[in-house]
Amino acid sequence: MSAEGARETAIGIDIGGTKMAVGIVDGSGVVRARAVLPTQAEAGFGMAVTRLGDAIEALCGQAGARVRDLAGLGIGCAGPLDPARGLINNPYTLAGWDKCDIVTPLQARFGVRVRLENDADAAAMGECFAGAGRGFDPIVMLTLGTGVGGAAIVRGEIYRGANGEHPELGHLIVSGDGPPCYCGCRGCLESLASGTAIGASGQAEGFADAPAVLAAARNGKPGAQAIVDRALAAAAAGAWTIFHTFLPRRLILGGGVAEEHFDLFAAAMNARLRGATQFTPQAVEIVRAQLGNAAGMIGAAALVMR
Repeated sequence: MSAEGARETAIGIDIGGTKMAVGIVDGSGVVRARAVLPTQAEAGFGMAVTRLGDAIEALCGQAGARVRDLAGLGIGCAGPLDPARGLINNPYTLAGWDKCDIVTPLQARFGVRVRLENDADAAAMGECFAGAGRGFDPIVMLTLGTGVGGAAIVRGEIYRGANGEHPELGHLIVSGDGPPCYCGCRGCLESLASGTAIGASGQAEGFADAPAVLAAARNGKPGAQAIVDRALAAAAAGAWTIFHTFLPRRLILGGGVAEEHFDLFAAAMNARLRGATQFTPQAVEIVRAQLGNAAGMIGAAALVMR
């Protein structure tokens, strides 16, 4: 890889509770090489950073690039985080990772810019850089998977709340009598429309998990249909609030549940939005995410290439 090409290339890292994905991403958002390794959070934060560094060196070796010639390293990680200080504060899904500085050791090892962001923000940036959000502004991305997350991109920048923190769209209240959630309230979007919530409701009806519930609903099983209808109503209520709050040009649906069953969720959301009177429903769109599980990696890399 030439020095000029390297400067238009960056490393994107996506850290989750069980896996860490590392990729070399070029200026067009194409992942040129990637590696996936287990997070093994319980083995210690320092060990994870060392393994990440080794994986970066190995990928660059395969690509014929020197890490120090790249635009930098971008990291998307499940929060809570302190992006300004480069700290991961997430002992909830990353055992023992509380007030862990991931930026300093990687900067010291490679001598390049390193940036940390929430994984939902990184995924939304990826879709804006090379996916369903490219050329549209503003956008909101909503991910329905194991949990429910989301992020907004406004004028090309990540929308931040007080103290630069990440808004939690998964905890919008969509049902006053819904189930309790760890967020402290009842009836939030995550407690009704996430894969975990669908699966938990399904188990009470004799279904194995969320995919089994969704498959049974498509086959007309009444018990499963009631669970899915409740999830769709929750998602539609969440979309109503998102559009009335942010009025995005596009709402991008990502995550395993939403992408696999996009037609169901988009139809429910669009049906609710047709009744809107405070904005023009025809001016906005609900679209499927395009980058799949590479969105976070691509977005993290884009953050240091921009």
